[in-house]
Amino acid sequence: MSQDWKKRLGASLEKADDTFDLFMQRLRNRLGLYKPLHIVPYRSYGTVNRLYVKGRVLADKGISSAAENDTLWKNLLNMYRRFESDEVRDAVLQVSFNEQHYQVVTDREGYYVLNLEPKAPLKLDDIWHEVEIELTHANISSFEPGVKAEAHVLVPPPDAEYGIISDIDDTIVLTSATDLIKMSQHTFMNNARTRLPFAGVSAFYRSLQLGRNGKRNNPFFYVSSSPWNLYDLLHDFLDIHDIPAGPLLLRDFGLMQNKFFGSDHMSHKFKEIKNILLTYPHLNFILIGDSGQEDPKIYREVIKEFPGRIICSYIRDVNLPDRAKIVQEVQEELKETVEMILVKDTAEAAQHAAQNGYIFHDEVEKVEEQAVIDQSDAPGTATQQAPAPISKDTRRKSSES
Repeated sequence: MSQDWKKRLGASLEKADDTFDLFMQRLRNRLGLYKPLHIVPYRSYGTVNRLYVKGRVLADKGISSAAENDTLWKNLLNMYRRFESDEVRDAVLQVSFNEQHYQVVTDREGYYVLNLEPKAPLKLDDIWHEVEIELTHANISSFEPGVKAEAHVLVPPPDAEYGIISDIDDTIVLTSATDLIKMSQHTFMNNARTRLPFAGVSAFYRSLQLGRNGKRNNPFFYVSSSPWNLYDLLHDFLDIHDIPAGPLLLRDFGLMQNKFFGSDHMSHKFKEIKNILLTYPHLNFILIGDSGQEDPKIYREVIKEFPGRIICSYIRDVNLPDRAKIVQEVQEELKETVEMILVKDTAEAAQHAAQNGYIFHDEVEKVEEQAVIDQSDAPGTATQQAPAPISKDTRRKSSES
């Protein structure tokens, strides 16, 4: 009965939210309040026979590029603009790829989604493929023809050794997702430049991308419960800190029927990871997450549903004993199938990866060196921990493996 009540209430809220959004769009349009429109293309993924294209059409709120000397007020203003978005429903876009043209229409939240099928299988000269998008029509007073964007779609090459699926919050960057106040401070008071990655992450991820074939073609996928409103911030964060580019698979944010009551974190991440593994049935994966939320449990379910597909899983310890206990329970449950390693820092993960042949042995030293640099960029913080030096015995063991 309670589930039926939730569904009915959720449906009512969804209908009310949709009605209000439509009313506000018409009101802003009538008063000439819409700013120029722009297309926000999302990094996505595909195969030689199909490209998944997704993005959003919004009014351009003028979110400025991040700088290290940005004031708190500027960061807060940019964040407000991200969440106070003016989406454009029923906008018509032309998607072009290899001289083929497709038409797609945005939904009520301004999103467009297209599964594009090339006439012939793609030639994998590059891991990334460019798709042209043009806004051809919108019932908005500020609409002007000629608004274009370029989407980038990742297609793993056949000689990739493995793929990497990584969380973002508290895995790559400090977020404190288990503490609402601290999470708000990290998220809203910083920008893509002032939010720093955990020490050594960029070097470790580049070593995984390089793998052991030296081609730097192992694909990355970033699955997060962060809302799509933060896409530009996370996209820029990865680029600025030289962390391998990959599709960003985020979550919708709003009064939607199946999202209003909040428990969608686990189902969202599991669904996205499942889709990746189904898309690439011949590619195995390394999973990277943290102990702060549901990553160990989500990865356990992935490992069970896709036996033999997960090479190993690295879980960053967020230093909460009760969370570490959950990881240990999952470790014990999976010990006969896949290693789930709880690591204190990135260097520890790199050591394990080198010892097991996932990365070159000399990459461990690069991760350590990068960790020291990252630590010096954030003096006096307890969140950026320099790794403990690797002993000669450990290094010798690694070189012999």
